[in-house]
Amino acid sequence: MIPLSDSEATRRLTPANTTLIAANLIAFALEVRLGARAGRTLAQFALIPAQLSGARSFEREMRSLATLVTSTFLHADILHVGGNMLYLFIFGPAVEERLGFQRFLGFYLAAGITAGLATVAMAPASQVAVIGASGAIAGVLGAYLVLFPRARITTILPFFVFFQLVRVPAIFYLMLWFAIQLYAGLTSGVEGPLVGGVAWWAHVGGFLFGVAIGPLLARRPTRRRR
Repeated sequence: MIPLSDSEATRRLTPANTTLIAANLIAFALEVRLGARAGRTLAQFALIPAQLSGARSFEREMRSLATLVTSTFLHADILHVGGNMLYLFIFGPAVEERLGFQRFLGFYLAAGITAGLATVAMAPASQVAVIGASGAIAGVLGAYLVLFPRARITTILPFFVFFQLVRVPAIFYLMLWFAIQLYAGLTSGVEGPLVGGVAWWAHVGGFLFGVAIGPLLARRPTRRRR
């Protein structure tokens, strides 16, 4: 199911969310411009669980900790960044409206860090580089679930060769999304954290962070004028 819009955001281009999308797209454009040299950049700024869990010096530890943030602005290809930015574009504005500019930015970065730590916890010896904003965005999805349980998500539902627009309850859409991430992580064995290039436990950790912390940061909803 591909989300197209939600029923809660009063505007689509909110300041913090738009800034984050722009930052991710700019970072990806720089990756593309680097061409063959992009691999070296990804290796330097990506999260590598073994380097963080096995850091022996203060300098290496600080450098590894920094990748918990830098890795969230890197993506592997156009489909990777496009899919992540679509979800942030759809679910981010409503959450930002409830949290406010500064809280939303802090929340997003904290969700990304938590998602990275969840990956390290599940695969501390892994040498596989982890990149992408999906862990941080999972935090936004978790916050959306508890802040807007009655929302509706307009989505494209593929049916064989046909596509149909349907409005799905947000609680169903997001719980199904989370169930898929959790199931994939649990059934992937020792390679679960990174199987198929997807950091499943980053999604799980980020989502649970959003569920727990999002409501604590949210302001009271304002009444809408008809």
